[in-house]
Amino acid sequence: MELSLYRIILFGKDITRLKQFYTSNFGFVVAEEIVNEWVVLKTGEIEIALHKIGKEYINNQKDFSADNNIKLVFRISNELHSFRKKLIENNVVIQEIKSFPGINSLFCDGQDCEGNIFQLEQKLS
Repeated sequence: MELSLYRIILFGKDITRLKQFYTSNFGFVVAEEIVNEWVVLKTGEIEIALHKIGKEYINNQKDFSADNNIKLVFRISNELHSFRKKLIENNVVIQEIKSFPGINSLFCDGQDCEGNIFQLEQKLS
C-alpha cells in the first residue's frame, strides 16, 4: 500500500476572498470550484482546498480570523527578497526574512487574508 498527502483543506469564512488572495499573490490556478463554497488550487504536488466553514462557526464579525496551529510552507526557487517586496506592496502581512544556523535556507512568515500562517522558504546554493 502506498499512502501520500495530496491535499490540505483550509476552512474559511470568505472563500472568494481567500481564492483571490492565493491566485493574485501566489499565482496558484483554480482546479475546481463551487462559488463561495469550495475551491481547489493547484500549488505543485500538494493541492490547497478552501472550504466554507459551517454557519455555527461564523460569528458576526466583519473580519474573520482563523484560529489554528497550522503553517503552510511554500518553497520559492529564488528571489525571496523581491517576492516579499511584492507581497508588502499588496498589503500582505509579512515578517522579515530570517535564517537559522546550520540550515541553508532563507525563511519569511506571513498571513493570508483570514489569518492563516504561511512561510516562504528559499533554499540557498
